[in-house]
Amino acid sequence: HSYTTGDRIAKLIPMGSQGFPMTIDHAMELEPDLKTLYDEDDESREIIDLAKRIEGCVRHVGVHAAGVVVAPTPLVEWTPIQPDPKGTGKMITQYDMYSITDEYGGVGLLKFDFLGIKNLAILADAVARVKETRGIVVDIENVPIDDTKTFAMLARGETEGTFQLNGSGMTRWLKELKPSTIHDINAMVALYRPGPMETIPQYIERKHNPKLIRFVDPRMKDYLDFSYGLLVYQDDVLLTAIKLAGYSWLEADQLRKAMGKKIPKVMQAEKAKLLKGFVEYGKLSEATAEKLWLLIEPFAAYGFNKAHAASYGKVAYQTSYMKANYPVEYLAAVLTADSGDTEAIAVFVAEAKRMGIPVLPPDVNESGTDFTVVGDTKDAIRFGLSSIKNFGDGISEAIIAERTARGPFSSLSDFLSRVGSKNLNRKSLESLIKCGALDSLSPSQHKRGTMLENIETLLAFHREATAVAPQDSLFGASFHSAPSLTLPEGKATSISDRLAWEKELLGIYVSGHPLEAHEATLKKAHLSIKKVKEEPQPGMLLILPVLVSTVRTLLTKSGEKMAFLAVEDMTESIEAVVFPRLFKEHAAVITPGACLLVKGKVAVRNGEPSLAIEELKPLS
Repeated sequence: HSYTTGDRIAKLIPMGSQGFPMTIDHAMELEPDLKTLYDEDDESREIIDLAKRIEGCVRHVGVHAAGVVVAPTPLVEWTPIQPDPKGTGKMITQYDMYSITDEYGGVGLLKFDFLGIKNLAILADAVARVKETRGIVVDIENVPIDDTKTFAMLARGETEGTFQLNGSGMTRWLKELKPSTIHDINAMVALYRPGPMETIPQYIERKHNPKLIRFVDPRMKDYLDFSYGLLVYQDDVLLTAIKLAGYSWLEADQLRKAMGKKIPKVMQAEKAKLLKGFVEYGKLSEATAEKLWLLIEPFAAYGFNKAHAASYGKVAYQTSYMKANYPVEYLAAVLTADSGDTEAIAVFVAEAKRMGIPVLPPDVNESGTDFTVVGDTKDAIRFGLSSIKNFGDGISEAIIAERTARGPFSSLSDFLSRVGSKNLNRKSLESLIKCGALDSLSPSQHKRGTMLENIETLLAFHREATAVAPQDSLFGASFHSAPSLTLPEGKATSISDRLAWEKELLGIYVSGHPLEAHEATLKKAHLSIKKVKEEPQPGMLLILPVLVSTVRTLLTKSGEKMAFLAVEDMTESIEAVVFPRLFKEHAAVITPGACLLVKGKVAVRNGEPSLAIEELKPLS
């Protein structure tokens, strides 16, 4: 069957909610168009019937990223085990997460989840950088929790690179909330997930207008004061069960487990028990008891306990504090942590530029291994040598070690004479030239072009200069003295070549963007891809200038070619589809690196926006 057939059916299936997955039968109840398709289209009915037969089956072996099982005797006495199919060398249980523990008739083993948070390493790195560049010691565990710069930054929605507070949805809520205390951040960390998210608008309204604060029952004021009378944390639900339904702490903990496991049958049993307790112990009316249940039910999805929210909230605040007060060092640490992720690097480089922080290409005299804070006032970030593709750690370390031992390189000949690593071969030297790491050493007006045209001369010079036994040189000087190097002028390097090399070797455009050549068209565009992705409106028609990053073609059922593209502007990238008629008409210009003006409609599938292109033309 063709891709479009499956796509048409899939788009009609709603997402699950409240932490429960959608089923095909339930989807047909909710979506009349899907039921019509099933009843009237033979092809769709065949696909849906086949899908129903495999629905609910385990599709692959998954491994919990943080789950560790503990047993009193060797694990093989309790559960079958097998090697991790991903080839990590670790052993995993063959029983699933429900069967391995003691709840609901499982084996009875203890399971711990150990979370490793990258942002803690980022904070440590940022603190070390601030000490190195500014001589300031930041006690990250005791930063002031009332910092006005931090809260002002969050209220403006400048959350990129922070822990838990970034992303378009959370950012939009923070701009409305205008957080002013650490309690606001803890609450947003807890609320911003399916289920509890429904409470966010009320939390914001009540914060800005205390007259709106209400308690379903006066007894709830004792533990809901900080959250303006709203259930925000799992603890709030447990205390409600204890104080208003007569639960013991053990029974409340069983309620917590039931909510955490998201098993519908168990939740229904808990609902009946809780409603009975509200009426008989708490002396609430049935209507009030039902109202309370409707407040509690969303926590069946992803309710956070208060300690978890406070721990996450603390790290969220710490990352925000460092970004607000030491943005250059913090973003350098973030870029270093994500140095293997091209998409993330592009996002954070764009954020640095938005904040007025220059991000510079690698340089043999300034770059470290990772992203480095540079400049007389330490206000810029430079790419590290290890971020260059086709460039090994060995040559990076050799360059940095030589520069540290004997000072900066004074010229191209000085660099080639002093770096004796055997790894400085044609491939690595070409990479250094193309990404701009040698620009500051080249006396040539055209720099990269001249060096590339004379690369054989440079390699020969390097071989002679770093020979073990000094000898008279073909270049007319003895290497007992400082050698000199003169190159014939090469052709000028075009802006497009320079940008293409940066994209190839660094993964992003650093010194500019190909779309900048079309400034007049850019000014006319009222939207950006970033804006579209932050607030996707299915069916919205838009016109955008874009750069084509990748092209993937495939054949339809009828044998026609269509294409899936990755397109980008200077803010973000998005997936786009070009259907057969349009692709046949414009195949010659739909190529990687092409700048196009596209007209298309926004589509959203599984929460991910994409673009269906209806018209296009090259930008010239």
